[in-house]
Amino acid sequence: MKAVHFGAGNIGRGFIGLLLSQAGYEVCFVDVNEAFVSQLQERREYPVTLASEGQETVIVKNVTALSSVTHAEEVAAAIAEADLVTTAVGVTILKHIAGVVAEGIRRRVAVSTAPLHVIACENAIGGSAQLKELVYAKLDGESRTKADVSVAFPNAAVDRIVPLQQHEDILKVVVEPFYEWVIDSSQMIPGYVPVEGVHYVDNLEPYIERKLFTVNTGHCSAAYLGYLRGYETIQQAMADEALTAQVREVLEETGAVLIQKHGFDEAQHSKYISKILERFRNPALTDEVSRVGRSPLRKLSPNDRLVSPALQAYDRGLGYTALTRSMAGALLFEVKDDPEAVELQAAIAELGAEAAVTKYTGIDADHEVHQSIMSEYAKLK
Repeated sequence: MKAVHFGAGNIGRGFIGLLLSQAGYEVCFVDVNEAFVSQLQERREYPVTLASEGQETVIVKNVTALSSVTHAEEVAAAIAEADLVTTAVGVTILKHIAGVVAEGIRRRVAVSTAPLHVIACENAIGGSAQLKELVYAKLDGESRTKADVSVAFPNAAVDRIVPLQQHEDILKVVVEPFYEWVIDSSQMIPGYVPVEGVHYVDNLEPYIERKLFTVNTGHCSAAYLGYLRGYETIQQAMADEALTAQVREVLEETGAVLIQKHGFDEAQHSKYISKILERFRNPALTDEVSRVGRSPLRKLSPNDRLVSPALQAYDRGLGYTALTRSMAGALLFEVKDDPEAVELQAAIAELGAEAAVTKYTGIDADHEVHQSIMSEYAKLK
């Protein structure tokens, strides 16, 4: 079986590529980083180390790579012959790979009706659906009609903490032992071959919201609150009991939404929260606050990890002040090498904090959630 995976970064190598290789796929990574590409082509394997007491290392075999810059023709040909296409590039990069994915699909459906699943493994709700829209915009009508029959874009939720890292071996990657990859089976072509280690569900929304509103919301909350206290890593921040208690407050607010909306068991969800906080504290990982908090504009957008659960809590008559405290923390995240943080600070300086909040969150100034953000901002500032 053949898989084409876009993104040879830490998540791509340490999570998606690892699972696909272990499930018996020959994995072709596609990336812009020529050093990764040449090393993967030459070695056809790389090491993944678990951030656990035993520091177990797995050698991922049966891999190769193509450059998305210089090998576009070969990438399209590989997609035309693949059984599976996956991505871990960041949701904002999907538009840049849509063209070559479309070309690969066009070639494929012209000569074959063999099923193909294209799965965006991104921190976003409906990542595969977004990719499908971008790809279909580049297909001709006949190819779209054929693709409707044999190509599926099932949405997925992925969860594994992989911090920024540097090693003498550029292909080595250290990952936490925990992982979760959930795929919406209702959007797949009947008769699909399951990937070992992947969880298939009929309704993805509860799982993707549970992950986004617990792992991602909690992680960025720890980053923004940790940044304000001068911590450099998430592990340092989570060693602060008062800060950890504030992060737990955030997750209890999102948890109340998830329990009411999706019917999760309250005791089980409380255990899930405790497990997430334990993962953040993992002493075998060193995850920088600047990495986890980066891109505050995306994190403050209406459908993302902070604003969405806060508005849902408001609509349901539930609490949201811990969430608005995290949003206020994002407004004070002044990291000079983060373009979104720079843009946010410039907007606050030019428009004022109130108008900047409305611009990026979509929440009107007279809304109670907006007022709560401003109240928490004043306290933190």
